Parts: sequence; C-alpha cells; structure tokens
Amino acid sequence: MMSVDNAAARLATRLAFFVAGFGIASWAPLVPFAKERLAVDHRVLGFLLLWLGIGSVVAMLLTGLLSARYGSKPIILIGGSGIVLTLPWLAVAGTPLALGAALVAFGASLGSIDVAANINAVELERAAKRPLMSSFHAQFSIGEFAGSAAMTAFLWLHLGALSSTLICSALMAIAMMLTWPRLPPSGEVQHGPLFVTPRAVVLLLAALAAITFLVEGAMLDWSALLLVDRGIVPEAQGGLGFILFSVAMTVGRLGGDAVVARVGDRATLVFGSLLAVTGFVILLTAWVVAFMMTGCLLIGLGASNLVPVLYRRAGTQRAMPAGLAIAAITTVGYAGILIGPAGVGLLAQLAGLPSAFTMLAALMCLVTLSARTVTTETR
Repeated sequence: MMSVDNAAARLATRLAFFVAGFGIASWAPLVPFAKERLAVDHRVLGFLLLWLGIGSVVAMLLTGLLSARYGSKPIILIGGSGIVLTLPWLAVAGTPLALGAALVAFGASLGSIDVAANINAVELERAAKRPLMSSFHAQFSIGEFAGSAAMTAFLWLHLGALSSTLICSALMAIAMMLTWPRLPPSGEVQHGPLFVTPRAVVLLLAALAAITFLVEGAMLDWSALLLVDRGIVPEAQGGLGFILFSVAMTVGRLGGDAVVARVGDRATLVFGSLLAVTGFVILLTAWVVAFMMTGCLLIGLGASNLVPVLYRRAGTQRAMPAGLAIAAITTVGYAGILIGPAGVGLLAQLAGLPSAFTMLAALMCLVTLSARTVTTETR
C-alpha cells in the first residue's frame, strides 16, 4: 500500500489527470492546420490520426506491465514529459511520415500517463479509505476544457500553431514540475510474472467501460447531427447538446465522491446508468429543444461516475494485478471511444441515427444489469 496519503499526493495525481486532458484537447484545434500544411485529403488525414490511437493502445498495454514492475510514478513523469515534448512537434511536422511518427509518440505519452495516473489514483483511494476516483477523473474533463479553450484562444489571436503549442507545453511542464516532488513512490510493485490472462470479472469491467466510453464518443461525434437532422436546432447550434453533456459530466464527477460515499458503488452504477438511459429516451422522443437539451444533461450526469467506479473495482479485484486490470480496462475503453463512433455511423447509415442512439441506450442497460455482479465479485 502507498506509504504517503496526503493533500500533496492527491494534488499531484489531479495534476497528472489534468495534463492528460489538457494535452489531448490541445491537439484537436491543430488538426485543420496539419491538414492544410501537409495538403492531404480526408482519407490520408484519417489514416494519420489512426496512428495516435495505435500509439496510445500499445503504450496502455505496456504501462500495465511496467507499472506492475516499477510502479506508476516513473510512468506518469515519462508520459507527462512526452506530451510536453511532442505537442510542438505536431505543429511543425512537414511530411505525413513525420506527422505519423509524432502522433505515435504523442499517443504513447497520452496512453501511458492515462493508465499510470489511474493506477496511482486507485492506490491513493485505497490508502485514504474513501472515494476519490470521481474527483480525479473530473480533472481530466477540466483539463480537456482548458486545453481546447487555451489552444483555440491562442490560435484566434494569430500566435501561430508552433507558438501556441509552445505556450501550452510550457503550462503542462509547470504542472509536471509541481507533480514530480509530490508523487509518492508506488507500493504496488509486482515481482512475479508481468503477464496474466485477463479474468472474467476484469473482462466484464472492461466491456462496461467500453460501453461508457462509446456513449461519450457518440455524443461527441453524432449528437449535433441528431439534433440538426430532427430539425430541433439550426446547424450553428448543433454543438449545444455536447456542451451540456460535457458540463453535466464534469459537475457530476466533481460531486461524485460524495455521492459514492453515501450510496455505494452498486447504487451509483444502477442509478447512474438508468439516469443515462432516461436521458436517451428524452433525447429520442422529445420535440422541444429544452427537453432534448435536458436529455443531453441527464446522459452526461448519469454517465459521469460510471467509469470512476469501474476503475475502483478494477483496483479492488484480486483475480489479477490491479495495474494490469486497469491497463486492460483503459485499452478496451479507448477502443470503444475510437472504434465505437464509426460503428454508430455504420448503423446510422443502415437504420438511421435515432436507431443508433437507441442501441446506445440498450447497451447502457447492460451496465444496470451487471452492477450486482461487478460489485459482488470485486470486493
């Protein structure tokens, strides 16, 4: 068990989550600049973006193994430093090959800090003997908002892509310097085998995490089109649904630890997933903009604390080392947010976007039905 449990250690872990969110959100506004600089079409750009996901997934798998042997602290520091160093590279890569290599390195840095920060958070929560996961994940959401807002503001001020990334990297470097002395050494070091076949309960946790991440990815990529296609809002206001979803998710996570401490993990999974399903029902049946926006809010609020609970349960199960279990959940969940929205698009092409969102609601019901099994088998 982690030997240090204090405000400094929790601050360091929150900063690690913040840097991960800030870093990935800082890249998003740079995509149009990269496309223009390289003079590539959508097909080539999509292929290049795939390498970010590949780098992330590979790093996630390796992080679980390395954290089990060396602890999470060095991985957090290496991952955060990698984000700081590679973000400016994304702004100057002059060939598709150079950008692809930069995206692999950037994705690997994001994937490693994501897994290692969650491992560290589980250990801190275990030492504190009270819920902390939701507040940690809230910092990722806050980092995403801050990163996208900062990069967009710098670009709007015509600072240029390179100058904007250097400023953002400097901000993240400051955060990592504050993180380094406050991160306690991990007590979760394993000296046995570094590979363990995932057990049934871990696979279930990973599948439920993938569902939740899929919902988040679908809301990001498809909610605006759903609102516009139904004639509820004009194109210029299509993004309001995702904004409300994001705000609700962040607020829900900020207050999530108190909720979990009061009602427990099982009730959080049950009522959170049911609240999200209710949001989908309202979103798909309402014909008044206020009701549809309410649906987006309920989806975000309901889904906000599902992943933190699943990570907590991965840390308490004893079927395999916690670090490897968290890496498995993160990897499968990330696959859900990468691949899932494409599946939503395919189903939308075949049966319509409302049918695709109905499928998301049905998948969320699996979280409700699995809550008892998850919380019973991971005590």
